[in-house]
Amino acid sequence: MILDSYTNILNDERIVLTLDAGGTNFVFSAVQGGKDIVEPVTFYSKGHNLELCMETIIKGFECVKEQLPSEPIAISFAFPGPADYKAGIIGRLPNLAAFNGEGVALGPMLEDRFRIPAFIANDGNLFAYGEAIAGTLPFINKLLGEHSVQKQYSNLLGVTLGTGFGAGFVVNNTLCDGDNSAGGEIWLTRNFKDPAMMAEGSVSIRAVRKTYASLAGEETMDLSPQYIYEIAMGLKPGNQKAAIQAFEDMASVVAESLCNAITMIDGIIVIGGGMSGAYSLFAPKIVEHMNGTIQNLDGEKLPRIVSKVYDLDDEPSLKKFLTYQSKEITVPFSNRTVPYISEKRIGICRSKLGTSKAISLGAYAIALQKLSQSAPMVKI
Repeated sequence: MILDSYTNILNDERIVLTLDAGGTNFVFSAVQGGKDIVEPVTFYSKGHNLELCMETIIKGFECVKEQLPSEPIAISFAFPGPADYKAGIIGRLPNLAAFNGEGVALGPMLEDRFRIPAFIANDGNLFAYGEAIAGTLPFINKLLGEHSVQKQYSNLLGVTLGTGFGAGFVVNNTLCDGDNSAGGEIWLTRNFKDPAMMAEGSVSIRAVRKTYASLAGEETMDLSPQYIYEIAMGLKPGNQKAAIQAFEDMASVVAESLCNAITMIDGIIVIGGGMSGAYSLFAPKIVEHMNGTIQNLDGEKLPRIVSKVYDLDDEPSLKKFLTYQSKEITVPFSNRTVPYISEKRIGICRSKLGTSKAISLGAYAIALQKLSQSAPMVKI
């Protein structure tokens, strides 16, 4: 079976068990037809003790299974890495100390226990896949069709800004997870502001807190990025200049990493994660940086990336993006003409589904795809 549209997922009656695995809590649910069908079950992860953690995962899925109207056909969820996701084996995890790097066969354990296939993936990959199937890509392609633009996008870079800096790629409508389950490790790109540091050193909840505290001269680092965002927007008391700078510093690092990634991928960019709520504050800085310049060996300034970047959540920018200027050029040795669009364009926007829903849909689609014997990957 080939899933060729979001409609197919919505009409699918098969049930898949899911898990939202955080460092503190595990949230278990079940998806049918692309929607959660049970009240989620939440348990403390007990990530300090491997046996207790494994028992918690089993108990969580059992509690959800008891609520189902029929038997589930698979388990599918995102789990932190590093991991051999294809084999379902988890490596050393910084936020779950029980996973000490010896390798934990989590997928095979669940298959033995529940007698159904278990699929585990990186959350960045599932986020990107969900947005490609049912969020950003269909949203943009529909708008292009409505504006009579003869162009459709099939590549997407999804990035998440939260506890860390994650990413996933969809290339030609196909999820690219890498030969070593290491696709989308954008957090390890070089930090634009501090080349000796990885990008995630400036792109995380902790980093925004630290930057604000340093600039504002405050000892506390307990303020949430949401609160710092509200300071920046003048909605809460605090050092507004420092709050704005904290997000702009993050934005410049995100932007340079996006430049490096999108140069290889050439597609739409969608941003999710907890800090995407501050999108309106940091997105203009990202777009400005990506539309900036870089020098060649002779000192000549060139565009930083080949394509021009448009903020699709900004109405004037979206209108420009949808107004493709084409011209008719003559075919050599002929009187025939063909349309030519010389400007290359990519768009950037905030998640159209919400991060959790996109990940859930991605997990559901991956399970259905992997159970299909007729296609190597879900087609969009």
